[in-house]
Amino acid sequence: QDRGTSNIVFVPLTGAPRPVTTGTHLLSLTSVSKAGDLVGTSTSFQKPGDVVRVAVDKKGTAQITQLTQVNDDLLQGKTLATAEEIWYPSSGGAKIQGWIVKPPNFDASKKYPLVLEIHGGPQGMYSVGFDMMWQVFASSGFVVLYLNPRGSTGYGDTFVRSIEKSYPGPDYDDLMAGVDTVLGRGYVDSKQLYVSGCSGGGALS
Repeated sequence: QDRGTSNIVFVPLTGAPRPVTTGTHLLSLTSVSKAGDLVGTSTSFQKPGDVVRVAVDKKGTAQITQLTQVNDDLLQGKTLATAEEIWYPSSGGAKIQGWIVKPPNFDASKKYPLVLEIHGGPQGMYSVGFDMMWQVFASSGFVVLYLNPRGSTGYGDTFVRSIEKSYPGPDYDDLMAGVDTVLGRGYVDSKQLYVSGCSGGGALS
């Protein structure tokens, strides 16, 4: 896990790890053949998960081939929401990553209700992967804000441990700073702010 994405990394018995794949997606392995072909799943914000093959040549260059189109029929004719990645400052000098999901046919001159979504764990990571919930809320006219506050994985050990013995704590600051950041964009109705979360996100809600 790395800042909302996941890729394949090769870790040798000696020496430094090196990336096998790069990209703004969630790529995970489920099997490796004797010949060295890798098989797993990949998803990105507007693409639900599909099975992929990752072939790596002798130079270490990876070629990703999509093998299935499981949801093409479901998405045919649908206009999907878009997501904007944001980074913003929070208390203690922390830099927080998140995403703003905007309804299809978004108009920045209008005012939209906002839903803040909080992930569980709290050691977890919201990502760039496809999420039907974001799409449903956005298609109903909501702006969705989802964030990786302190305590999230994918940003290093210090970031994860920053809420140890202080939960809710700095993560709450991060969430509120995110809401203020989006309010500053001018297209959210400040009288229609909603919050949702499960597990650790429920505690923060």
